[in-house]
Amino acid sequence: MGNSVEEAAEAAGADHRRTRPRVGHIQFLNCLPLYWGLARTGTLLDLELTKDTPEKLNDRLVRGDLDIAPISLVEFLRNADDLVAFPDLAVGCDGPVMSCLIVSQVPLEQLDGARLALGSTSRTAVRLAQLLLAEKYHVAPDYYTCPPDLGLMMQEADAAVVIGDAALRAALHDAPRLGLQVHDLGQMWKDWTGLPFVFAVWAARKDFLAREPETVRQVHEAFLASRDVSLEEVGKVAEQAARWEAFDAELLERYFTTLDFRFGEAQLAGVREFARRTGPTTGYPADVNVELLKP
Repeated sequence: MGNSVEEAAEAAGADHRRTRPRVGHIQFLNCLPLYWGLARTGTLLDLELTKDTPEKLNDRLVRGDLDIAPISLVEFLRNADDLVAFPDLAVGCDGPVMSCLIVSQVPLEQLDGARLALGSTSRTAVRLAQLLLAEKYHVAPDYYTCPPDLGLMMQEADAAVVIGDAALRAALHDAPRLGLQVHDLGQMWKDWTGLPFVFAVWAARKDFLAREPETVRQVHEAFLASRDVSLEEVGKVAEQAARWEAFDAELLERYFTTLDFRFGEAQLAGVREFARRTGPTTGYPADVNVELLKP
């Protein structure tokens, strides 16, 4: 009898612990301002954080192994029926992004049939690059994937798509040294459409929202507060990050303030335009419904 009481108590405790939301965390510089403030605001311990690559976090959220996570825009649109996006929270840009680039040995107009290395599995950045090259520059390169080492890429390819920290290194160090042209995907999109671009959103699974609506709203508020604290103290965030990154604090502060962490009407218009242009060839309706968490 005693054992069954203890087991029931343990089970109840386990059930209680499981209500702490399972939240994804990307260890990329572009997400740092969204997580840095969690410790400052006292909400870090309320989350069961899982660190992983963007691709694995995408898959874990879609499978239901996470309750809330950042998810690439393409994967969010493909799974929009099961997910609800957090308003006013994203990783994007309204002009240059600095960390999603096409680096090329020749003008982009000359890339028809040329080898183009995809040094990233970022589905959104790759799809954006393909869209811009096809519809703005009217070229169809020969795409292939490889590790994001720009020097090696340029031995086999005429151009490459690089993202994240590798793109920052490419723009600052490798491209000038190798005499390469650098094209910022965020700026290219802005010049073409006049709209901001969103690379990733934060989303909750609808089944978790149905079970734990208050928890989801608290997590949303925690991330908004974290972002706001981080941007208010962006110099301090950049200084701390510079201790363990290959970039100085001045560059990191410029990067963090170039990124657009909002997800409002203008950003939503950019998402809808991207979906309209890519949906039928990428696995979602051109008029896909983007559901936002209600206050």
